[in-house]
Amino acid sequence: MSDFFKNHKFSILLLLTGIAFYGSFAYDLNRADFIKLISLYTGLFFISFKLIQLEKSNFWFLAGVAVLFRLVFVAATPNLSQDYYRFIWDGQLILEGINPYLSVPNDLKEFSTALELTNQKLINGMGSLSAGNFTSYPPVNQLLFAISTFLGGKSILGSVIAMRVFIILADLGTLYFGRKLLLKLNLPGHQIFWFILNPFIIIELTGNLHFEGVMLFFLTWSIYLLHQKKWICSAILLGISVSIKLLPLLFLPLLWNYFIKNRKTENSDIPDLNFKKLLGYYLMVGLTVLASFLPFFSSEFISNFSASISLWFQKFEFNASIYYVVRWIGFQLKGYNIIATAGKILPLMVILILSGLAFFRRNNSIQKLIETMLVGVSAYFFLATTVHPWYIATPLLLSVFTKFRFALVWSFLVMLSYSAYTKNGFQENYWLIAVEYVLVIGIFLIEIFKPKLLTRIPYYK
Repeated sequence: MSDFFKNHKFSILLLLTGIAFYGSFAYDLNRADFIKLISLYTGLFFISFKLIQLEKSNFWFLAGVAVLFRLVFVAATPNLSQDYYRFIWDGQLILEGINPYLSVPNDLKEFSTALELTNQKLINGMGSLSAGNFTSYPPVNQLLFAISTFLGGKSILGSVIAMRVFIILADLGTLYFGRKLLLKLNLPGHQIFWFILNPFIIIELTGNLHFEGVMLFFLTWSIYLLHQKKWICSAILLGISVSIKLLPLLFLPLLWNYFIKNRKTENSDIPDLNFKKLLGYYLMVGLTVLASFLPFFSSEFISNFSASISLWFQKFEFNASIYYVVRWIGFQLKGYNIIATAGKILPLMVILILSGLAFFRRNNSIQKLIETMLVGVSAYFFLATTVHPWYIATPLLLSVFTKFRFALVWSFLVMLSYSAYTKNGFQENYWLIAVEYVLVIGIFLIEIFKPKLLTRIPYYK
């Protein structure tokens, strides 16, 4: 034991410093204090990646560090997001036998919760935007809200802790299956820590209680089983992933090329796939998703859920890239915000891009399929009207299994978007957004067209 401390002095110092920084982040940070936020985050980013560099051959040490950093947040309420109030609200509705998809919180002001906070305080906590709109969280996510609220008893903090446990367990599952997949692909196993130890993931998922981590656990498990040719189980897990967050629906078209076009390609790892198996895979995903929605299903549910989803394309705006350029052009030409029009056209562009990737990109291996998924989901976010920081968890995880590193850069730069939350209210800093996307999209394009230019930079080797 003494030899371990002697040989790992600097790593242990980094670990203790990281715990202190995360403690400050969790318990002593106001979202409006951007300078403190970005300073702590920069320090944590250095600490995490230095630890990976120093201890990349010591899996259990890095895994232990990842758990310790997450445990710092256990008793903290999120300070960068208020979404957890809505999670608790939806969970409590389900426990009371009320369908959360059929009403908005503002319509249930007289609803009596069993929590220590009154329903009005929950509504105030989630904010007017959430309180005035229908929920957009799919059924398996709602189930996790309900279980967490039940386990939390009458305590808001108890519910928060229960949610946090689910998210931490999901991250550990991603660590397990992600490392196994990396080794199957003959890639260094330590690369999974670019996701697991990334302070972006620890803060946004464990700290701020975003369930992208649970969705990504099922997605990683599904991809691993797909590589093992266990098609049915892979499809069911992908369906569960969709029922937590809808984002994996983007990946379904990409399976066409993987299953069909290259099935007879020499050296392919999928020689026995065919059109029937593709249809069977789609059917199992669809049935899994449908089964999760059935308890809530009604014509009113379809209308409300569709309305909630459409808001993300035609009403909400945050940390966008190409869309902000399009919006500026619209102001010059039309004199008003053209989000209603752009919000309909940009998704069509995403569909065209995904179609091109599905039919024309060679996906004759799992690794190439993951690269295609990464390019597709990144294009989706580049064209989106709203890109909250935690959305980047998906391209970040996918990048771990590829040669692309732009998502690692993005996981650092996306935190610049928190500059919008000031003591004087909400106001985005477009210069910082420009810095974020010029660098991210620039590196993305270089990696696609001129990857040799980046080979001398760490983590590109």
